[in-house]
Amino acid sequence: MSTEPYVRTASGTIGQVDAQQVPRYAGLGTFARLPQTRDVERYDVAVIGVPFDSGVTYRPGARFGPSAIRQASRLLKPYHPALEVAPFVANQVVDAGDIAANPFDIEVAVEQIRAGVLDIVTDPAQRFVLLGGDHTIALPALQAASHLHGPVALVHFDAHLDTWDTYFGAPCTHGTPFRRAAEQGLLVKGHSAHVGIRGSLYDRKDLLDDEELGFTVVHCRDVDRIGIDGVIERVLQRVGEHPVYVSIDIDVLDPAFAPGTGTPEIGGMTSRELVAVLRAMRDLHIVGADVVEVAPAYDHAEVTAVAGANIAYELISLMVDA
Repeated sequence: MSTEPYVRTASGTIGQVDAQQVPRYAGLGTFARLPQTRDVERYDVAVIGVPFDSGVTYRPGARFGPSAIRQASRLLKPYHPALEVAPFVANQVVDAGDIAANPFDIEVAVEQIRAGVLDIVTDPAQRFVLLGGDHTIALPALQAASHLHGPVALVHFDAHLDTWDTYFGAPCTHGTPFRRAAEQGLLVKGHSAHVGIRGSLYDRKDLLDDEELGFTVVHCRDVDRIGIDGVIERVLQRVGEHPVYVSIDIDVLDPAFAPGTGTPEIGGMTSRELVAVLRAMRDLHIVGADVVEVAPAYDHAEVTAVAGANIAYELISLMVDA
């Protein structure tokens, strides 16, 4: 057992390291200074790092995302006032460490990540949040989620569709995970949505192919046209009653709010807009999630890492009622 002075809660969970005993800049750098799996007998939510970025098509560096997000998460506190929940009290949340994935063979890495998630999350009642890594990791995460729950609805926040077929003949990259997921029957067709899409495309056919795969697109311009409430309504109607997987590419945020990423696009969501949509999803049955494409080499003042850490915290808080 760890010697770290974790807070023991009345509900029986082990919370964060006590900030009154150990300053936030000291001690082990787990996510939100939470216990590791070895420190607890059971857990409800696992935070899992996946330092893999061999599927990128432009700027590399997301392999260092998990460590940057963990570092930025030191400021997270145990009570979420907007949702009125204490996620680390209501659930036993742990940092399950990193899944080591082959950096030279993407298909081997995908299998390692899928197996790694299922080694950590063995019960359908357990949930997980992956810290990426590039967006390739969403495919094995969805494979794991589907193994535990059957096909899921997907809410995908991103500047890009990520439903292209191949890049340079490679079927599994950060631009293809959701086409592969749809083809493999991991998603409930007609109940998945992309949110925040913007920027240039290769062809209008990209949108038509995406629709054929069963997705709807909430473009970033829709935030101005129908407002956040309109975006929320479209997402909630699309998902329905199905188990939900939430995938968040940090580049859904405008580069002003998340400069440290591999494929930035102007005209993105603000961090406040993204958080507002996420908080409206509190009644959904979220079974898994990821926060990907944080590339700290292009960051400054931990701006992107802080966004990633807080988004992961929002996701964990949403899982309280799942």
